[in-house]
Amino acid sequence: MSALQKKALGINNFNSHGINPDIRGSSRTQLIQENRQLQKQLRALLSNVRQNEEKLKRFQELELRLIACSELFELLQIVIYEYRATSGLEHVSLVLYDPEYELRRILEDEGLSVNEHPDIIFTDNISEIDAYYGFSLTPYLGTYQTDKHKSFFPRKISPGSSIALLPLSRNMELVGSLNLASHHKGRFSENSASDFLQRLAAIVTVCLENVSNQERLKRLGLTDTLTGVNNRRFFDQRLIEEVGRAQRDNLVISCLFFDVDYFKKVNDTYGHNNGDTILREIASLIRMSLRSSDVIARYGGEEFAAILNNTDVEKAIEISERIRQSIAERKFAISDGENIHVTTSIGIATLHAGRYSISINSLGQDLVHKADQCLYEAKRCGRNRIINSTDEPISNKKRQLEMFSSDS
Repeated sequence: MSALQKKALGINNFNSHGINPDIRGSSRTQLIQENRQLQKQLRALLSNVRQNEEKLKRFQELELRLIACSELFELLQIVIYEYRATSGLEHVSLVLYDPEYELRRILEDEGLSVNEHPDIIFTDNISEIDAYYGFSLTPYLGTYQTDKHKSFFPRKISPGSSIALLPLSRNMELVGSLNLASHHKGRFSENSASDFLQRLAAIVTVCLENVSNQERLKRLGLTDTLTGVNNRRFFDQRLIEEVGRAQRDNLVISCLFFDVDYFKKVNDTYGHNNGDTILREIASLIRMSLRSSDVIARYGGEEFAAILNNTDVEKAIEISERIRQSIAERKFAISDGENIHVTTSIGIATLHAGRYSISINSLGQDLVHKADQCLYEAKRCGRNRIINSTDEPISNKKRQLEMFSSDS
């Protein structure tokens, strides 16, 4: 076929395979570009897979640690501090519904000052958080808005930060909120998948309930059910521990004994229900005047006892007088609307720092015995007053008494 014929037929630029070389070169370039793009996407996908595997591994480790927690503060520490650090978050906070002060009391018994951890927010009223989430209890992922989200974050959040607000619920009842904030605007958005975060919230909720139940079981045998403070069994255990620690660390320790004056008359006149209410309030007044590291217990009937660590006799008198005065000034409301006053007598015994020739158990028993004798002396001398003994055990030295009384 001549060149003229080929041109006439329109096949001049085709090779023996019927493919135009110009078109073939263009397609090849396009294929190379597409191949490179696919390889880039594949590398991105593989990188994404590796990151997700690492995230999943970290989450599984976190999950196992949360499930293994036996103490409330350990659990909160992992959720608030460790999770924030490992996840590169700006802020993590936890709002917990605690209407009966139960969770806070557990933390205080563990020696924790709640005020030192502002990222753990306790509330007696769940209505504000409940109103935010609504009946559906749907998480919020999006941009931080001060007017709407400030109550979830005690610390200042950077403008434009993305946040995730995750409801904590059991049986469709809201018990708190886990709140995450990130500097990266796109980390939490409306289009983000929330399955992972919702699983985290569910695990935190279950673990919180588990730890709380463990604490309740422990406290059942060591807590006075009427007043919510420790019982005598707990007091006796801690007495030996604290006296032993005071001896090892060369510290002073004081023991206080309280007795509500004429309490039988209160019960006989106003009834046992009103008497129980008064005991609960007195236990609360005593607790508020003591440090979280101190031990308060209902010793029996209308008697309470306290162990004050690293507290000398002067400080013990000051604390006792504050308690005595707060009870004497309190108007106790009873069921018929009447307000009544009651008073309390207090005995103090102090064990000064130093080494003693008798055992830890004997030192503890003597300390309690001295405080009890001082309480008896306070009642004998007219009640509504404080009696303080010397600091040495009765077995070592004859007891002497000093009276610290009130004109009231």
